[in-house]
This record gives sequence, C-alpha cells and structure tokens, in this order.
Amino acid sequence: MGPVLLFPKYQKLSTWKGDLAKMTHLQAGLSPETIEKARLELNENPDVLHQDIQQVRDMIITRPDIGFLRTDDAFILRFLRARKFHQADAFRLLAQYFQYRQLNLDMFKNFKADDPGIKRALIDGFPGVLENRDHYGRKILLLFAANWDQSRNSFTDILRAILLSLEVLIEDPELQINGFILIIDWSNFSFKQASKLTPSILKLAIEGLQDSFPARFGGVHFVNQPWYIHALYTLIKPFLKDKTRKRIFLHGNNLNSLHQLIHPEFLPSEFGGTLPPYDMGTWARTLLGPDYSDENDYTHTSYNAMHVKHTSSNLERECSPKPMKRSQSVVEAGTLKHEEKGENENTQPLLALD
Repeated sequence: MGPVLLFPKYQKLSTWKGDLAKMTHLQAGLSPETIEKARLELNENPDVLHQDIQQVRDMIITRPDIGFLRTDDAFILRFLRARKFHQADAFRLLAQYFQYRQLNLDMFKNFKADDPGIKRALIDGFPGVLENRDHYGRKILLLFAANWDQSRNSFTDILRAILLSLEVLIEDPELQINGFILIIDWSNFSFKQASKLTPSILKLAIEGLQDSFPARFGGVHFVNQPWYIHALYTLIKPFLKDKTRKRIFLHGNNLNSLHQLIHPEFLPSEFGGTLPPYDMGTWARTLLGPDYSDENDYTHTSYNAMHVKHTSSNLERECSPKPMKRSQSVVEAGTLKHEEKGENENTQPLLALD
C-alpha cells in the first residue's frame, strides 16, 4: 500500500500540486478536481496504480473458462474505478463483463452503430444523451419510454444501443470517475407496452447494466410512472442488489424532488429544466458522425473506431428533430423522500444499476 495522503477533503488544489506530479499517464487529461475526487471517493492512488492494475490482471488465470479479449491498463482501470479499487470486486466485474458477452453472443454479433437494429434505436432516441454534464460532472442519459415503437425496435436492440452508447462514453476517464445519471420518462407509456417487459428481458438488462458494465450510476430517476410500472418491481426484485436500490427515485409527476438532485439548468424543458426540448436525433448524429443519413450506411467498423464528433449545419438539416411524446411532469412544492421501509411508493426502487 502506498503512503497515506493527509489532505483535508476541501483542501485548496494549490497545496497538493506535488501529488499531481506523481500521477501516471493513465491520469493524464483529468482535471485536478477529478483526480482529487478519484482519490477521495474511489481510493485511487497514483503511487500504486500500476500495481493495482497488474494484480487484477494476474487474477485472469483463475478463470480459464472466460475469453478476456482486452486486458490493457486503461481497460482494467475502468473496472477498478467502478469498484472503488477493491481488486477482487474489480476482477469479478471484469469477468462478468466478458462472460455476459459470451452468454449472449447474438447481442454482440454486430455490435456497432451501423447494425440495423442498433441504428434504428439510436435514431429513435434510445438513448438520449445530453451534451452538458451535471454539477457533479456526470453525463445524463434520457429514455422517453412511450417512444418505444415495438413494431420497429425490439427491447434487445434498445438495450444493445444503450450498451454501445455506454461503451463509447466510458472511454472518457472523467466519466469513469464522475459517472452517469439516467432519467426515464414514462409519460404515455401504455399498459400494452409495459406487457412486453417480461421478466426474462428485464433480467437481461439488469445483468448487462448492473452486474456486467464498469460504469458508476449515481442515480436512476423515474418520472410520470404509471401504477403498472410499480407492479413490475415485484418481477425484478429477485435480481436487484440491496445496496443499489437507494439509487432509484420515483418522482411521479412532481419534479421538485428531481430538481433537488439534478439542477434545472442541466435539464431540458421536458423535465422542468431551463434547456430547450431535447432533440431526439442528437446522440444518433453525434455517435454516427457527419457521414450519417437515413439512406447511407455508417462506415465505421466497431465502437473502438468511433469518435464523438461535432455535427455540421448540413447534418442538422438532414436529420430534423423527431416528434416526441411530451412529458406530463409538473413542478410542485414538495420534499425529496428517501427510501425507508413503509414509506410512500414514490420512493421505492424499481431498477438498480451499479
């Protein structure tokens, strides 16, 4: 173990410049604030970073049944960050990441943006990704559930599009440390649509996101959820980790509690925020790049070859915003309720992402 760093939690950055000099190339590009956050919240120590990575890598021999297709330092580091540098937990997550892909080969057979199913889901806004991060530096993902056209997109393709999007986003070391927020708007989500959320596909999603992906989810927020979404909780309860349930907030149609956790200046107007309404094609155009159009295929070969690109004015004209079913949320007086046994159902967890 490296030396103990005796820094007060809110110590001025100028007083620990010496520690920045010790950071490895794996921390290059991170802001001083993020490096300090990684130290405080994730136990990340530049003095022993490479040793931590190597110890996780050394555990691979214990799982000959799994094909570990990528084991470079930067890749293993994201698993350590996702598990606060508990090496055994990080290796378990790494193993589950590749095992999930081995067990679900069809999901990852053509795992790239030009796959027809993934492309349709991206174009339809699954997921939405806001350009700016929140006040904690977290990326905000959006899902407008009612826009799920079940004749056009399978649930599996939507899940694949979400996982592919996370693969692209998690390449950013800042997001490995700061994490993500997910907001799901259930406005106008019908009972018929909900009936397609079977236990098997919900289990597939939970395994892929909670148990097998190296992302830190700081919160999952439901708004405008109908009663039958609450009923789904009983179906997925056996698959949830107790420690992650407190990260789920069910706000109903009162956004006051949402705004206590995510400030309105970081949210589009659908969620009572000050930003313009979300353009459903934003993330699809960003992910697919300037060559994207409805008629032409995307030419990159895998998510490793993708780079987040700025869209051009011509591209904006080609891909006009798709119509969206509007949120029914309102901002009312209220207070944030935390999950306690016997509390109002609006605070009970439904999904868990670790």
